[in-house]
Amino acid sequence: MNAIPMTPKERAIAALTLQIPDQVPTFELGFTLAPEMFGLNLYPADLQRDVIGNLSAADKDRRLNEVAEVIAKVFEKLDYCIIPGHFGAGYVDGTFISPERKFLFKKVRELTGGRRLLGYTADGTFTISPRGGTQAFAYRIANDPEGLHAEAKQRMEIAIERNKYLAEAGVDVALLCSDYCDNSGPFLSPDMFTEFIQPYLAQIIEECKKSGMYTIKHSDGNIMPILDQLVACKPHALHSLDPAAGVDIKEVKALVGHKVALCGNVNCTALQTGTDEEVIASAEYCLTHAKPGGGYIFSTSNLPFRGIPPHRYHMILDVWKRMRDYTQDEVKA
Repeated sequence: MNAIPMTPKERAIAALTLQIPDQVPTFELGFTLAPEMFGLNLYPADLQRDVIGNLSAADKDRRLNEVAEVIAKVFEKLDYCIIPGHFGAGYVDGTFISPERKFLFKKVRELTGGRRLLGYTADGTFTISPRGGTQAFAYRIANDPEGLHAEAKQRMEIAIERNKYLAEAGVDVALLCSDYCDNSGPFLSPDMFTEFIQPYLAQIIEECKKSGMYTIKHSDGNIMPILDQLVACKPHALHSLDPAAGVDIKEVKALVGHKVALCGNVNCTALQTGTDEEVIASAEYCLTHAKPGGGYIFSTSNLPFRGIPPHRYHMILDVWKRMRDYTQDEVKA
C-alpha cells in the first residue's frame, strides 16, 4: 500500500531539517512571471501604499480578497512549498506591518489550506550595496569602526523586532536576503565579514528560530570564501548558490550538505540567454547532485524575473517534475 503523499509544507520542513521528503520541494524568493504565464497580476497598482489608504473599507476588503485569490491560485499552480510573501499590497515599514499585508498573509494561508509555508524578507545585516557605497563603507571601517558596529547593532535590533511581528502575523520562513558577494567574492574580506556581519547575522537567525521561524540565508555571487561563516550562523538553508559566480552545488553539498539545507543553483543566466539544452542541463545537474540524501529545495539561482522567457521556466519545472521523486538509492545516499 502506497504511503500518503506529503504536503508541500511537509516536504519543505523535511528538506529544511535535513530529512528526506517523498519528493524534492520547490519555491522561489519571488515570482514576477505571473502575467506572462497565467495572465494574472500579483502586484496590482491600486493596492500600492500610496493608493490603498484612499479606498473605502468595502472596496479595500473586496480588492484584498480578490488579490488573495490570485496569489493563492498562482502559487497553487506552481506548487511552491514556500509562498514568497512579497505580493503587492500593504507594506512593512520598520517594525510596522500594515493591516493589509497581515490580512493577505492570513487569507492566502486560508485559501491554500495551510498546505504551504509563508516566507518574507527578514534580514538586517549590511549588504553589498551599503549606504553611501562600498568606497564610503571602506572609509568607515578604517575611520569609525565603533560607529559601524553601532549601526550594525541597530540594524540587527530593528530586524529582530520586526521579525517577531512577522512571526505573529503568520510568516513561517525568514528569507534573509542581504547580498554579500559579486561574482569575484564577498565585498568584505573574510576577516572583516567575521567582525561586521557574521555575529549580527547569527543573532538575527537565532532570534528568528526562537520565534518559531525557519531561516533561509540568501546571497548572490561567490560565497565560497565565507561559506563556513554562513554555515556557522546556523540557518536552516543557504540559497542562491550562484553558478554564474562559479558556485558548484555538487561541491557545496559535499562540503556542508550534512550541516545545512541547500536551495537554488539553477542557472538564471542560462534561463535568460542560454540555449534550451543549457537550461535543462543546469536543472538536471542540481537535482542529480543536491537531491541525494535530502536537504534540497529546487529553485533558480535568483528568481524567475521579468525578461526570462516563460517557456524556459516551464522547462526547469518539467525537469523538476520528472526527477523530484526519491529513489531508494537517493534515500540511502
